[in-house]
Amino acid sequence: MQLNDYFSFLGENDIRIKGHRIGIESILYEYVHREQTAEEITIRFPTLSLEQIYATILYYLHNKQSVEAYLSAWLEHSRMMREAQNNNPSPAILKLRRFIAERDKTVLVREEEY
Repeated sequence: MQLNDYFSFLGENDIRIKGHRIGIESILYEYVHREQTAEEITIRFPTLSLEQIYATILYYLHNKQSVEAYLSAWLEHSRMMREAQNNNPSPAILKLRRFIAERDKTVLVREEEY
């Protein structure tokens, strides 16, 4: 089996573990940024085998420059999406924020009574 056989290359910015919807960025974020071992990553992603995790790490190590660019683009896209969601929250999020604000007011009032 070749290393690339572990992955589905769906697009320039979409590489997934073959047979899963999990992108390599999810695995590599844990490995690179959270400094998790392959064994620790399998706990977070129990549907993946240890072999698939190691294949993803090996793919990263063999293609470090291009995969780091891939990860940087993914992180930037994630940041932009979070910012857009914060600036334009859905009605459900607005309702949840109002609920939390009311709950926090109630807690403060109760604390002041004591």
